[in-house]
Amino acid sequence: MLKKRMLPAALAAALIASSCARLPGPAPALGPPDPGWVEKTLKRMTVEEKVGQLIACRFTADFRNGDSDYLRTIASLVTRSHIGGLILFGGEVYETAELTNALQKLAAVPLLFASDFERGTGNQVTGATLFPPLMALGAAGSEDLAYEMGRITAVEGRALGIHMTYAPVVDVNVNPDNPIINTRSAGDDPALVSRIAAAFIRGCQASGMIATAKHFPGHGDTAQDSHSLLPTIAADAARLRSVELVPFKAAVEAGVRAVMTAHLWVPALEPKPNLPATLSPAILTGVLRCELGFKGLIVTDAMEMAGITAAFSPEEAALEAVLAGADMVLLPPEPARVAGFLADAVREGRLPVARVDASVRRILGAKAALGLHRNRLVRIDAISRIVAPRAFLDQAAATFERSVTLVKNEGAPLPIIPDPAAKTIVLSLSSDKGDYYAGRVLVEEMKKRDPNVTGFFADGDTGAEELESAVSACSGAARVVVALFSRLTSGKGSVDLEPRHADLIRRLAAGENGPPVVAVSFGSPYFLTRIPEVDAYVCLYRNTPETQRIAVRALFGEIAVEGRLPVSLPGLFPVGHGLVMRAR
Repeated sequence: MLKKRMLPAALAAALIASSCARLPGPAPALGPPDPGWVEKTLKRMTVEEKVGQLIACRFTADFRNGDSDYLRTIASLVTRSHIGGLILFGGEVYETAELTNALQKLAAVPLLFASDFERGTGNQVTGATLFPPLMALGAAGSEDLAYEMGRITAVEGRALGIHMTYAPVVDVNVNPDNPIINTRSAGDDPALVSRIAAAFIRGCQASGMIATAKHFPGHGDTAQDSHSLLPTIAADAARLRSVELVPFKAAVEAGVRAVMTAHLWVPALEPKPNLPATLSPAILTGVLRCELGFKGLIVTDAMEMAGITAAFSPEEAALEAVLAGADMVLLPPEPARVAGFLADAVREGRLPVARVDASVRRILGAKAALGLHRNRLVRIDAISRIVAPRAFLDQAAATFERSVTLVKNEGAPLPIIPDPAAKTIVLSLSSDKGDYYAGRVLVEEMKKRDPNVTGFFADGDTGAEELESAVSACSGAARVVVALFSRLTSGKGSVDLEPRHADLIRRLAAGENGPPVVAVSFGSPYFLTRIPEVDAYVCLYRNTPETQRIAVRALFGEIAVEGRLPVSLPGLFPVGHGLVMRAR
């Protein structure tokens, strides 16, 4: 049996001691598993300790006192439920490193720390380097940029004690109405998605972090969100193998160490009605293991999502996922209870111990490949040199800039040439409630270049009267710039434009003697299908203060624009379309 640890004094002591550790710097490339250590560790594990390795729970790394109830609960999961991993959902740089060190000191077996670093470590850790989503990488079309994104993500993440990223998304976004994948995907071309994903994987794993291809067998062809229900993928087997499965095959060939399942029903691969892929032996073992030859870790998507919980209890869902072939069950509701249920299932013969041992071997092998059996802590004193140096920030900025895509420029309203006698109206339109000043940075930056800029702001709650006042203000303007925002958020159900905003834009663009209308998307590129009347259309794929500054530089011709559409816009433009605009 593995040695028990004491709480919570041990946690407090670990928090203090972690900052004093003298440890090596950035991790090397992922190595092979250490079979000797794996078998020795497995042999001395109890049933409870084995099933605990199959479970990963959430944590946040904002500051909390070491004696807080929150940290007591996490520490209990580590020491009493023997969980194998923890998943970071937000935190600060130093708090993350301190906490991962402290929790590692409590664990009898090294913990596997993971996070969703789809847009770099800055996606979850405030102050780390933030990259654009993969669709921007698809627009840039550069494997070099994708490799560097993976490399920098790994270097920063490992410095903070995070060993695994749930990235890249390799879903092929063939459905323009997809409410949850959209810009998280590199595009709607399987070959493009494969190239970008494989490059990210190589960069990530060469720098010591496990990459995860998700969401198997493909979440790109749905207009529903598995956070809210169980979507169905209706494509036949031939289409799945020619589209959805292509990037997963490429990821396996690139050596990806992990694959995440999707909470989808795919009748062509799993005939049992409404059985999620996550719980399907035919999909996880039959297709992923046997057909694609994947030998790494299979991890579930979050088991707290309605795609699972609407029809299965947490305990039964976890059991069925493991029986189907999953190695790690992520975010099960009531994890301590689930761990106990799985242990009982082993003792009762419902979960074969050989099945558990196979997964534990893979998990321990991954931990050994990360070098955690030799050194599980990180150096706090190295963080200021490793996380967010100027070179990393410049690389992220270059990635944002290379992705800017000019889709349309009829009558050449771009680039903007400031004219003291010409008025420019900027309409910042957010489809999200409570996001009234979404385009504030854009307006401020435009005013620096042209004092005749006037900004109007609206969000999903803005009333008709205020919207009409914005329309009236556009009369007599030399041009109208419309900044479009709609957040990609789980459970939201749509990333489309607010219908009233789309109507407003169409009215402005349809006027015979009105000013040219330039639309700038800071999210979905598919917005243009709702407002095809605009004169110019620019895509930046994500809203951040940095992308708003880059957008202004592009609008005024200060940087070259060379991006290409990574998706087709139905009835308008094909994938790969893009206009080149040279810097002035």
